[in-house]
Amino acid sequence: MRDDETGGLTVLVSPPPTPNGPLHVGHLSGPYVAADVAARAARARGERVLTVCGTDDHQNYVPAKARALGLDPDKVIADYGTRIAEVLKAIRVDHDVFTSPRGDHEYRRAVTGLLDELVEAGVVVTREHTLTVCGDCRATLHHAYVSGGCPGCGASMGGGTCEGCGGYASAADLVDPVCTVCGGPPVTVTGRRLTLPLEEHRERLTGIWSRAVIPARCRALLGRLLDEGLPDIPVCYPSDWGIEVRGGQRLDVWFEMGLAYLYAVGRAIDPRARTMAEYAAAWRSVSGLWVFLGLDNAFYYAVLFPAILSAAGVPDRAALGGLVTNEFYRLDGLKFSTSRNHAIWGHELLDGADPGLVRLFLSWDRPAPHASNFTSAAFEAFAARWRPVTESPPTGAHPSEAPPTGAHPSGSPPTGADLAGSPHSGAEVVRAGQALRPEHFDSALAVRCLLPAAERGDRGAGRLLGLITG
Repeated sequence: MRDDETGGLTVLVSPPPTPNGPLHVGHLSGPYVAADVAARAARARGERVLTVCGTDDHQNYVPAKARALGLDPDKVIADYGTRIAEVLKAIRVDHDVFTSPRGDHEYRRAVTGLLDELVEAGVVVTREHTLTVCGDCRATLHHAYVSGGCPGCGASMGGGTCEGCGGYASAADLVDPVCTVCGGPPVTVTGRRLTLPLEEHRERLTGIWSRAVIPARCRALLGRLLDEGLPDIPVCYPSDWGIEVRGGQRLDVWFEMGLAYLYAVGRAIDPRARTMAEYAAAWRSVSGLWVFLGLDNAFYYAVLFPAILSAAGVPDRAALGGLVTNEFYRLDGLKFSTSRNHAIWGHELLDGADPGLVRLFLSWDRPAPHASNFTSAAFEAFAARWRPVTESPPTGAHPSEAPPTGAHPSGSPPTGADLAGSPHSGAEVVRAGQALRPEHFDSALAVRCLLPAAERGDRGAGRLLGLITG
């Protein structure tokens, strides 16, 4: 049964960007434009949609960047957070819920309160753990503070998940780990800390996965995790960054994010909700959660977050409807990288360019299901070829209906009938409408179907293009 057939609310999530740099074109080509297009299409079909994003303020990549720049971390968040918001606005991506954790006291209160409830319920437990710290500077080696080889595929990674295979590994699991704060050697210490034992959620998770739409590479990752045994996830670390919780430790940013989704979506549905039970009750109106993301975040969105939501009382059908993944978008053959400054930044591409054409090109060149390669020459050639289609109404339209530059050709919003196709629309338009559904989202296919049809004057194609250009 499709989400819209249940009459419930569809939640579309884009992972929050980390404010340690501006958004680059690789970010935009992946989750952000795609999720916005899917949301516009769902609303045009008459579905109820809630779009969710934010900034990932408590990643320790933020203080790492601050040290490199000689700035206060909160200034880094403020500066890059502003740039991120400006680029999303410029490219016509909007969200119903947008969290900014660092300065939101209600957010922090809600997240720590939910953690306390999970501890009291016995979902989060205290266990003995081996912790990896730097032998020189004593930094706890997690996420940005450590680098090593992935034990699964050998790719370079930090402490968390691997960009190469999507696997999960703590600093203790890495091959030849090294402290990125000072370059010192790792040493291990033993201590007790709050833990979420995922293996205890195996049955519930496999039930959720059996119903969700999950791409093949992600299913392979889940299969490996089940074969190896689901890991224990640390809920907090002795660290210098993040929300302070019991014992003076800091909440792990990814566990925080799972609690934040429970809170933010629940509060958006029911502003009166204040407890875990009340948030979970609000989630009962959700017919499906769809996440637009890169493979490197799949572990958290397919495993950790559904486990947290389910343990909190969210119905399994709402904990995960499906994942819409993208591969790497490369720049001149190499991966976009904020840290290596190998990127075309979103604000640079949008400076003087029609945002509708940028959205159209990034949808056409989207790296899914395979990696793709951005070049300025390809974008300029695409814009020159298809700009007339985006600026002119379809053949036979009245001149008064001509839209302004960048608007969709029909000059009016699409309807459910347009998305389903009409007797006057060809098979390409019907196929494009189907390709904009989250269960088999393929914006590249939709654009390839729609551009020739719109050029021939198909009104339905023009209206659907309007969803993509924004």
